[in-house]
Amino acid sequence: MPRYARPTKPDEAIALLAEGGWTVLAGGTDFFPAQGVRPIAENILDIGAIEMLRGVREEDGHIVMGATTTWADIVRERLPMGFDALKLAAREVGSVQIQNTGTIAGNLCNASPAADGVPALMVLDAEVEVASVRGMRRLPLSSFVLGNRQTARAPDELVTAIRVPKASTAGRSSFFKLGARRYLVISIAMAAARVEIDADRRIAGCAIAVGACSPVARRLAVLEEDLVGRPADTSTLAIIGDRHFAGLSPIADVRGSAAYRLEAAREIVGRALAGAFASTDERGVAA
Repeated sequence: MPRYARPTKPDEAIALLAEGGWTVLAGGTDFFPAQGVRPIAENILDIGAIEMLRGVREEDGHIVMGATTTWADIVRERLPMGFDALKLAAREVGSVQIQNTGTIAGNLCNASPAADGVPALMVLDAEVEVASVRGMRRLPLSSFVLGNRQTARAPDELVTAIRVPKASTAGRSSFFKLGARRYLVISIAMAAARVEIDADRRIAGCAIAVGACSPVARRLAVLEEDLVGRPADTSTLAIIGDRHFAGLSPIADVRGSAAYRLEAAREIVGRALAGAFASTDERGVAA
C-alpha cells in the first residue's frame, strides 16, 4: 500500500526523504495528469502544507522565493523590474487555475525543456537551494536542470528555495512565448531578455535565454556580449544572426520542425529584447 505524508515543517519532510522511496508533490499540476487512469503506486510526500516554503523575502543580498511559491503569488508580488520576464512567464503557465496551484520549484524539478519559468529565471542568474539531512547546498539553475526530466537533486534532497542576487534584478526584462495558441499550450520556442540601459540609452549589460529549443534552456552568451554598448532600441536587433544561436539543438515534433524552431527563436529573441527596451509602467510591469 503506498504511503502518503503531509508534513508541516521542512525538517519533517527532509527526515522522511532520508528514508528513501518518496515522490515529492508540490502543486501536482504535472504529477496528476501524468498518472492517467492508473492508480498511484509510489509513496507521496506532499509539501503543500509547509508554510515556511511559500512566499518571497529578501535575505543576504538576494530575493528568495520559497519552493512552493505559486505562479499566482509571483504575479501579485511587488518585485524589481528585472522580474518582469518572470511575471510574464507566470501568466503563460497553463490556466489561471494552474497558476494558482503550480509552484516555481515544481516547474524546475519537472525539468521539461519547455518549462516556462526556466529562461526567465536564467536571465536573473537564479540559483536553486536544496537541503537534506547531510546539509544544504546551492547551485546555479544552469547546473540544476541537467536535461529532459533530469535534475541534480539527489533522491534525499528537498528543493527549499530559488534565490536571485539583487544585482541581477537591475534593468528591464521581458518574455515571449510562441505556441500553437495563446494559452494552455506547450511552447514551440520561448525567450527571456533582461537589459540594463545607461544614461545615454545604450545597453550596459544584458542576459538572454531561450527555452524549448534544446534539452535545457540556454543563455546566448555571444549575443549578450555583442549587444553591450549598442543603442537600446529596435535598430540594434539587426545584428542578430545565425551564429548567435549556434548552441541550440531543437528537435522536430508535431509542434514544429527543428528549422522552424531556430527561425522562431531568432524572431522571439528580438521581440523579447524589444519588450525589454520598451518603457515600463509604475508597477514595474512591461508596458
